[in-house]
Amino acid sequence: MTAIYWRLSNLYFWFFALLGALLPYWSLYLEGRGFSYLEIATLMATIQLTKVIAPNVWGWLGDRSGRRVRLVRFGSVLGALCFLGVFLEPGFYGLLLVMLVFTFFWNAILPLYEVITLNGLGRNRERYGRVRLWGSVGFIVSVAGIGGLLDILPLDWLPWLLLPLFGGIVIASFLVPSERQSIKPPAGTTARLAKIVSDPAVLAFFAMNMLLQVSHGAYYTFFSIHLEKIGYGKLAIGLLWSLGVVAEIGIFLIMHRIMRAFSIRQIALTALALTLLRWIMIAEVSEILLLLIVAQCLHAASYGALHSISVHYIQGYFGRHHHGQGQALYSGLTFGAGGAIGAWLSGFIVDGAGTPLAFWGSAAAIALAMVVAWLWLRPPPSTVAGNP
Repeated sequence: MTAIYWRLSNLYFWFFALLGALLPYWSLYLEGRGFSYLEIATLMATIQLTKVIAPNVWGWLGDRSGRRVRLVRFGSVLGALCFLGVFLEPGFYGLLLVMLVFTFFWNAILPLYEVITLNGLGRNRERYGRVRLWGSVGFIVSVAGIGGLLDILPLDWLPWLLLPLFGGIVIASFLVPSERQSIKPPAGTTARLAKIVSDPAVLAFFAMNMLLQVSHGAYYTFFSIHLEKIGYGKLAIGLLWSLGVVAEIGIFLIMHRIMRAFSIRQIALTALALTLLRWIMIAEVSEILLLLIVAQCLHAASYGALHSISVHYIQGYFGRHHHGQGQALYSGLTFGAGGAIGAWLSGFIVDGAGTPLAFWGSAAAIALAMVVAWLWLRPPPSTVAGNP
């Protein structure tokens, strides 16, 4: 179990290390290149937008072929190669094309890998959180390390600093253990998938998570710019991003105990309420470091807790024959569509009224998500292993 644990953890580390370099600093890099706030929001939205299509295409291929490991390797290599277009220093539309193409392959990796991980863990699926936490470790190392380097080096160096992280993803993808023989889906699975997706509880689950990611749009796009305008340095910004992920690691380590003690609905409502508090604090008290630290610690709720219950929720409702497509729908509709909508909306708000109001918009989206969860969210079936 120890060997497979480390081999599964490796790709999470590098994937989220790259994310840890992109989310806090790419918007600052784009600002340094002279792009407007609306252009920055559009370019940052591509990171989320391709999640609408890519995971569904690749999830379908993975479920049909059973060759998810090969698809992960293919996506890793092509994503790295397509990123090289950044070094041509294209204008807005050229950079938009480069980001659309490289994120199409890069965003295909994670939903496939979530299925590979759960299948690889077998009966030890409760250890998922301990495998996944290494993604959080990678994020922290990258955010802090690159933040420190960018306090010394100009922002123009950022694309060069990303190259070793792409290389790490490619190498890690070829160390992923081979999959067991996949069970091909039986006839009629498309009809069953449609029935699952049309379940009111599943629709509520996706709506809640989509609104959650809409609320994160301002955070992922403008949090670093928001802090820089207040007067925080790049290293301080990196450390504050890292703090949120440290809190995320903490919740991953104890999430299996929380899920034994409370229902998914109880955890969801509590985490959403804490997320609402987080966005209000960032909007109003970011100048007070201690309160900003508290707000960043609430990342344990806004991402860690809600993502953990979501992975189990999909496993419970979609079962083994639709697991890949369930993960793809989760990634596409929530992180993809929700994240892109949130980024664009926050761009319009920041352009017209500044960053604090954008975080109040995030709070409004979470308030709506709480209403959806309160009225319609229901737990998945208890017998998850045999679900069709």
